Amino acid sequence: MPQPVLLDTISALRIWRNAERRDGKRVGLVPTMGALHHGHLSLVNVIREEAESVVASIFVNPTQFAPTEDFSKYPRAFERDLELLSEVDCDAVFAPQVSEMYPDGFSTAISLAGPATVGLEDKFRPTHFTGVATVVAKLLLQSNADVAVFGEKDYQQLAVIRQLVRDLDLRVTILGAPTIREEDGLAMSSRNVYLTGRERSVAPLIHQTLQEAAEAVRAGMPFDAIEREASAALTDAGFEVDYVAIRDAETLREPAKDAAPGTLRLLAAAKIGSTRLIDNIATE
Repeated sequence: MPQPVLLDTISALRIWRNAERRDGKRVGLVPTMGALHHGHLSLVNVIREEAESVVASIFVNPTQFAPTEDFSKYPRAFERDLELLSEVDCDAVFAPQVSEMYPDGFSTAISLAGPATVGLEDKFRPTHFTGVATVVAKLLLQSNADVAVFGEKDYQQLAVIRQLVRDLDLRVTILGAPTIREEDGLAMSSRNVYLTGRERSVAPLIHQTLQEAAEAVRAGMPFDAIEREASAALTDAGFEVDYVAIRDAETLREPAKDAAPGTLRLLAAAKIGSTRLIDNIATE
């Protein structure tokens, strides 16, 4: 397979996109921060169903990292990323420098409420979604894509982006793609490379615990009791738990006590060693 066309400026991206449009092709965008795995590649396959031409962005966005998070240590594997994208027939890669995305004097950010302020990731990473929303809005406007896809593993992020697109009247369809997992159930993530052998053997317990919690939801157990028991199970296994939460699947607000399982989402975030993992599943 030929490697994707490499675009490193906004101008080059727009020239490429305009040429694709002149050929009558719908353009799909797959935003990533690189260090790609099969979960990312599945996004290209998902969006192929909706667009004839696909561009993936590779940009480690500094504005979504808090001062306590090490932006410089985020895994980077650009040449391997290009090889992987060529294997799934991605047409182009937009890989700008930080100075291209945030030139001197850049001073705008998107203010958020709604699903960005429900006490999940925002409680532990309070500046994160402002950086995510700002860079995603820029990528959507720069590419003028017809459709863009985001993985359901970052479920709150997906909800934030859908709200962003609705509120700003952006002319793009947002797709959510299922979480891709290892054989033992661990959600694929670029951060999994940080796990030691022992930590990697324990990490799948997050998914297992969520599955057991979902069974308890379907059995009619009280939501607060399910959350406590799941959190305790992870703590006993050696995790430092940030949250295990049952939320409305659309708004991410706390649900009514009699909410139907099909309207809910189970979400968890916990640290094992120095690596913070997130996961979520439907309860139906």
